[in-house]
Amino acid sequence: MLDTSRLRVLAAVARTGSVTAAARELHYTQPAVSHHLARLEAETGAQLVQRIGRGIRLTPAGQLLADRAIEIVGRIEAASAELTAHVGLSAGSVRLAGFTSVLSTLVPTAAARLRLEHPGLRVSLTDTHPPEALGLLRAGLVDAALIFRYDQSVPEPDDIRLVHILDDPTYLLTRDGPTDLAGHRDSTWIAGCERCRTHLVDMCERAGFEPEISYVTDDMVLMQALVGAGLGVTTIPGLALRSHRLDNLVATELPNATRRIYAATYGQPPDPPATTALLATLAASA
Repeated sequence: MLDTSRLRVLAAVARTGSVTAAARELHYTQPAVSHHLARLEAETGAQLVQRIGRGIRLTPAGQLLADRAIEIVGRIEAASAELTAHVGLSAGSVRLAGFTSVLSTLVPTAAARLRLEHPGLRVSLTDTHPPEALGLLRAGLVDAALIFRYDQSVPEPDDIRLVHILDDPTYLLTRDGPTDLAGHRDSTWIAGCERCRTHLVDMCERAGFEPEISYVTDDMVLMQALVGAGLGVTTIPGLALRSHRLDNLVATELPNATRRIYAATYGQPPDPPATTALLATLAASA
């Protein structure tokens, strides 16, 4: 019989694309992940991973088993959730993944309220970007995921159910000068990674220019420090400003640039009582 812990490791490697990322997600050491993979190969008698330079990739056999592993892990987690539903809210746990600015503003209040209302219910949090949070949700590693969407965002798959939590405006962040995007066509810009900067670039293009990005960081505290030092301008969500704001900055709300925050769950309704209680608390706290 295959060991479910090792299947969980293989599923994480397939989902994250590397031993390092899988170890980080599972809170394992890299040698422990490699050990589990080696033992799984010994159990199956098949080569599951192939070394490529400093990394690895799944063999066809590895990908086949990884696909099944994701299903198995998801079913185990679903069974755990159903048991929690049977026991009720006097015990059990609920797991939430979300992005930094919502975890540092909305979630602590919601988690404290949930603990007050249901003292026996344990809440665990995972800080990660929305695509990764949805991956954890589909794999059964979390019960709900906080994500954001813009008007231009691609719709989520039909098996992802969304509950609207709040709207979060976007702000132009400057130290001085114009308070509109077009007025900064010649300014130096601070932006996130290629995936994270998509909305900023889209807004600038709609304003008639392509931003000159000289500083790249996903750390919104660092973004503010760079703007405060006069090194450039940026855009930043309202939740990030609620979490941390320097005094010498000018924040101007931008029109038609609101992102909508949703709590996502996976599979057919109804959700387990613990997840339902979490979603209700998030909405009330917003």
